[in-house]
Amino acid sequence: MAKPKKTPRPKAETPKGFRDYFGAEVTQRTEMLRTIAGVYHRYGFEALESSAVETVEALGKFLPDVDRPNEGVFAWQESEEDGAGDWMALRYDLTAPLARVYAQHRNDLPTPYRRYAMGPVWRNEKPGPGRYRQFYQCDADTVGSASMAADAEICAMLSDTLETVGIPRGDYVVRVNNRKVLNGVLETMGLADEGQRDAVLRTIDKFDKVGADGVRELLGKGRLDASGAFIDGVGLSDDQAGPVLAFLTSKGEDAAATVTNLRAAVGASQIGVQGINELDQIGDLLAAGGYGPDRIVIDPSVVRGLGYYTGPVYEAELTFEIFDEKGRKRQFGSVSGGGRYDDLVKRFTGQEVPATGVSIGVDRLLAALREKGRIQAVEHGPVVVTVMDRDRMADYQAMVAELRNAGIRAEVYLGNPKNFGNQLKYADKRNSPVAVIEGGDEKANGVVQIKDLILGAQIAANATLEEWKERPSQYEVARGDLVAKVREILAGQAG
Repeated sequence: MAKPKKTPRPKAETPKGFRDYFGAEVTQRTEMLRTIAGVYHRYGFEALESSAVETVEALGKFLPDVDRPNEGVFAWQESEEDGAGDWMALRYDLTAPLARVYAQHRNDLPTPYRRYAMGPVWRNEKPGPGRYRQFYQCDADTVGSASMAADAEICAMLSDTLETVGIPRGDYVVRVNNRKVLNGVLETMGLADEGQRDAVLRTIDKFDKVGADGVRELLGKGRLDASGAFIDGVGLSDDQAGPVLAFLTSKGEDAAATVTNLRAAVGASQIGVQGINELDQIGDLLAAGGYGPDRIVIDPSVVRGLGYYTGPVYEAELTFEIFDEKGRKRQFGSVSGGGRYDDLVKRFTGQEVPATGVSIGVDRLLAALREKGRIQAVEHGPVVVTVMDRDRMADYQAMVAELRNAGIRAEVYLGNPKNFGNQLKYADKRNSPVAVIEGGDEKANGVVQIKDLILGAQIAANATLEEWKERPSQYEVARGDLVAKVREILAGQAG
């Protein structure tokens, strides 16, 4: 009789395109979200936590084919009994769920409705370096106002948010553009064919990668890419391509010069002139609030998302330099984007509802703060109370309770206490700042030993014997002074 096959053990590995987050990273993200929420709340926005799952129909951007939804979302089909065969999907952003929530609850919500939302989103895309299928977004949106004051407010709030989390002025810029200006450019070009218009939009979206000359070639006959392959162009004449290039390169020395150049690019197009007037309004409102060009600028080179948004578009870019994986200097780049999307709620209601908002990439912003040294990559763990006598566990728990009640993070060592060296190794692995030791002699004398683990590690690594004598890293104090001495050591480490 054949032996039954053993069920193979599952592989202990993270699914492709996902990652695990441990203590310090989770704590840092939580603190950043709390800080950002504080700015949003100060601006009058209310929190909203919507479902992580939506129907594919409600998401709208991706629709099911015969067997399964299009690529881009993680989706599944409900059974006939549970959901009449509906396709469901994990949300791919926080804006599409907002449109559904507003359409569903609009009679109970104030107009305009100002909300912020934070949480993970999922995209079924090919992963790459620094590109994951699950990541955090942090959004703020105003639904129900067509006023450019709503857009100006979003830009101001984005600027304040960056500075509040630790990006100093001069290390970032919020750039503002307008889809209507581009519509005016397309109108001036006289492109009636929808396919050609879409091709022009896709080409414009490559401006930040290929520059003005590359866009000119791609609008015309085509160009060779970096690999030597030939990329077919849109096939426009130089005269047709001219307005696009004028639009993309119209940024002047100041806002007034930029607006003048944009007016030349859109010519007599009414929609184009409307877009320029909106940029003018936003600029005036920001100036009145004290947000000058050192923080927020009108910049026609902001082209990402122009195919999605219906009016003003904004992007926050960090301007300081970092070194990439090949040791080359480059700017950190964009950490946030947003704009006006007046057509999104209309899918549900049949009526146009103006809306504008912004989304911050939390993980990228955290990476930027680490690059600037604003966040430590490793944070201190808890104070560890070691166990010298397992029969006196109540004494050690009493110490921990005192420390915790004083607001100090602390824990009792819960492993096998037989080997004291292993307890200190555990404390090192936890990156603990302090260890507390109370053996039988200390108990009898009413004292405790407090070991400064951070200073001890520094002395062991760098100091001579004389320096060791001058800077003790272990102290004996009265049992009643435990909390005060630990607090003193922690304050010194923080300093």
